[in-house]
Amino acid sequence: MSMGYLGEIRMFAGQYAPQEWNLCNGSLVSVNDNQALFSLLGTIYGGDGQNTFGIPDLRGRIPVADGTGTGLTNRVLGQKFGTETVTLAENNLPPHSHQMNASTILSDLSAPVVGQSMIGKDKHYVPANAAGIQTSVLVADTISSTGGNQPHLNVMPVLCINFIICMQGMYPQRNN
Repeated sequence: MSMGYLGEIRMFAGQYAPQEWNLCNGSLVSVNDNQALFSLLGTIYGGDGQNTFGIPDLRGRIPVADGTGTGLTNRVLGQKFGTETVTLAENNLPPHSHQMNASTILSDLSAPVVGQSMIGKDKHYVPANAAGIQTSVLVADTISSTGGNQPHLNVMPVLCINFIICMQGMYPQRNN
């Protein structure tokens, strides 16, 4: 593998990290054994800063650059955010209504049919209320609330691949 810059992260399709590289798995490494890398990372990704410091943990995560863009939330180096599952609440949904369409036209159906609200033209008795208007009580299940209040998976399609970080390489010089 070509020499990388110290702290450089690459994707690697292998099941192990090549020599002088480490898997980005959140492990803690020795400050004394990796002083140059520690000078770049500090404790952004964990560790006590005296004996250990953390390697970024990209297992099950998608990397994103720090900073912000128009209409985006500011992100800080090392910040973890997001969740794999989401439970929607009623206030997460746009205002809407559910209709039940019915007709005053008599039906000649004698058995239930999807999309039809009444059956059998001679099989219904709808009493009039005090105002003389014919009313009918519908079964509660017809247009009632539904849902299980359970979380759903909120992950885009991904391909699992290893990320590795250069532990021994060229020290990156600042760009003036």
